[in-house]
Amino acid sequence: MQNLKVTLIQSPLYWQDADANLAMFEEKVWQINEPTDLIILPEMFSTGFSMQAEKLAEPMNFKVFKWMRQMAEQTKAVVCGSFIAKEEGKYYNRLLWMKPDGQYSTYDKRHLFRMAQEHEHYSAGKEKLIENLKGWRICPLICYDLRFPVWSRNLPEGETSSMSYDLAIYIANWPAARVNAWDILLKARSVENLCYTIGVNRIGTDGNQVAYNGHSAIITPKGETFYAAEDREEIHTVTLDPAEVTGLREKFPAYMDADKFTITH
Repeated sequence: MQNLKVTLIQSPLYWQDADANLAMFEEKVWQINEPTDLIILPEMFSTGFSMQAEKLAEPMNFKVFKWMRQMAEQTKAVVCGSFIAKEEGKYYNRLLWMKPDGQYSTYDKRHLFRMAQEHEHYSAGKEKLIENLKGWRICPLICYDLRFPVWSRNLPEGETSSMSYDLAIYIANWPAARVNAWDILLKARSVENLCYTIGVNRIGTDGNQVAYNGHSAIITPKGETFYAAEDREEIHTVTLDPAEVTGLREKFPAYMDADKFTITH
């Protein structure tokens, strides 16, 4: 594992306007004033958290996909964020992990937010995604997933392996009314999984008059706040030290006493 430079972009979003959001985020990407390895955008960054799936969904290799591929190629960084995807007649809140060489992976949101009827408009994902970047194993997840520790559990990959990932990422449209839970759960996921946890949320008010106040953050494996944004636009780059992960796991290998279980679909 090498040092990993990560850039968080916390921003308001234009409601259901992909062209405006892509233009805005392109300007923000070009405001990053130093080389970075990973650029993280919020959940549904091109539309806001909308249930208008039929109206707003895009197939793969369309506008948002091509924009992310262009940004990754030009910045030489991985770019990740979620958008409304359509595939085989179904709709997904899909995270796209786009690499500078044009290769990509996807993660479809597992836990759909029923309080906004997300489960009535989108299909749930069934598989987690673990990506490797500069030796870091990274698990990107989406918003409501944060409330479900079993799905986020950092399980050993085998009898001789310690844990399956070193960094968890939660991209979100997490409302201000419940931001206290966001702050607490980001720390909880770090502590229980002995990993860094990054949360990237939006700010502003959406078309349903739901207010968001950011609180994007980076939490260390010890549950300490390494970086925290408040309710403002932020473009912030930090360097993560792998020794914070490996050192703690060597000194405090709680994962060795973890309960073994499997997740059914």
